[in-house]
Amino acid sequence: MLVKYWMKQKIATVKETDSLQRAIMLMRESQQLMLPVMNNGDLVGVITDRDVKRASASDATALEIHELAYLIARITVADVMTRDVITIPLDFTLEEAAAQLLINNISGAPVVDTTGKLVGIITQREIFIALLSLTGFGKKGIQIAVEVDDRPGSIKEVTDIVRNAGGRLVSLLTSYERVTPGHRRLYVRAWAIDRDRLPSVLEEIKQKATLLYYVDHRENKREEFVKTET
Repeated sequence: MLVKYWMKQKIATVKETDSLQRAIMLMRESQQLMLPVMNNGDLVGVITDRDVKRASASDATALEIHELAYLIARITVADVMTRDVITIPLDFTLEEAAAQLLINNISGAPVVDTTGKLVGIITQREIFIALLSLTGFGKKGIQIAVEVDDRPGSIKEVTDIVRNAGGRLVSLLTSYERVTPGHRRLYVRAWAIDRDRLPSVLEEIKQKATLLYYVDHRENKREEFVKTET
């Protein structure tokens, strides 16, 4: 899942000479919490809602509303923007982008092509949208979490049970986090399973793996079999 397929391409930008007031207005209109700052087509910085809050509170905390508005109108983007910009390459995977946001403690970053040209932004919102798409959450199906042996065929044993019950697989996710040695976590999302057959499906899965929990989003039912933090 590459950033270029999930980034926001139609974005609002500001110039260094724009007022902080204009930046605030654009953030509200575009629903962007980060605005790239451009100078003659070049990316020279970013201004975020964090920058706006810091600038608004620093020298204006005790001012009356009309004085605060006057002050914000006089402050320019150049006065408060972040110049040391962290950018994300266009061909990064979403995992690489998410890691950069996490490492640098930022909520989003401009996306640039191989020449350094701004082509979009990637924020937590786009990553959340991709996560929901990847997991198939919108299908309102059933998610089953199990711990399986880390060996060839162990995942197929579980998915075959789901398929044999009429389930259509929407997503399969695996992880080696928080497991005992020689095992892995498997998260199966499926839909079209006959709810009357679900108890027998779960019992059959228990014969092949350690059943952790299941969540039925359509019926709003959930049950945890083994305590887990994930």
